[in-house]
Amino acid sequence: MNGARMTRQHAMRALALGVMVAGALTLAGCGLFTTAVPVVEVPGGDVVRGQQALINYGCISCHTVPGIAAADTHVGPPLTEWARRRYIAGSLTNEPENLIDWIVNPQEIEPGTAMPTLGVSPDDARDIASYLYTLD
Repeated sequence: MNGARMTRQHAMRALALGVMVAGALTLAGCGLFTTAVPVVEVPGGDVVRGQQALINYGCISCHTVPGIAAADTHVGPPLTEWARRRYIAGSLTNEPENLIDWIVNPQEIEPGTAMPTLGVSPDDARDIASYLYTLD
């Protein structure tokens, strides 16, 4: 009887493990759980110039930005794990051209948003986008 009980316990544990694995795979398939950081290329963008542009335009006065020591404020949302995000400003799909447009003129895209139009040039926005997509 003791051997039968142990076999039943092992079977129940195996079943529970199988259910957990199936659940994790289902979540991964739904896009709710990801382990790999997507690689997003921004044609013509420069990561190093983008990091400097975030400082020059004052983005770090509102956002926490990994890789920039002084950028630890919480006025706007943190710009961490950017490549994993699905949306920009809650409505734009997270694609390089949408991000560049948002950085250049957020008030045109979403009038009244707290994100100010800072006069970021399209080239600088492309560089900023390049940097943001490297953040994990």
